[in-house]
Amino acid sequence: MTKSHIELTINGRTVEALVEPRTLLIHFLREQQNLTGAHIGCDTGHCGACTVDMDDMSVKSCMTFAVQAHGASITTIEGVANADGTLSALQEGFRMMHGLQCGFCTPGMILRAHRLLQENPAPTEDEIRHGISGNLCRCTGYVNIVKSIQYAAAKINGTPFQEAAE
Repeated sequence: MTKSHIELTINGRTVEALVEPRTLLIHFLREQQNLTGAHIGCDTGHCGACTVDMDDMSVKSCMTFAVQAHGASITTIEGVANADGTLSALQEGFRMMHGLQCGFCTPGMILRAHRLLQENPAPTEDEIRHGISGNLCRCTGYVNIVKSIQYAAAKINGTPFQEAAE
């Protein structure tokens, strides 16, 4: 099969590669770039475990061909940490608010939350729930994931985090 040349930026690093046109972005990232943070969950785009940020949009990398990423800028979970290696506000939020259990959905959830906070720096609980509705978690029930995103939003905005009374 004829291969296509692609050039893209992944986590701030320029990458050139030859890929078969049928290669999915998730397989390109995991198998050719050794970026295994994005997970292969359902292979149908329903679960969101494969979510990455591409050109300022959340995309399901199991539904995107690598050739579609030619010229794009992609952020994976490996590129979310601060430049000095410390946890980003979202990563810290998931840690502090116990927003993960098994961790399988976490990379995709953090990338989707990252994009949500770029688009809406101070989302309400309903806006967070709607914003992450394309990402499934089978462990947490979403309560702590929502708290994690609220924590991160407060930290990013320099406001105190107030947990809602239960």
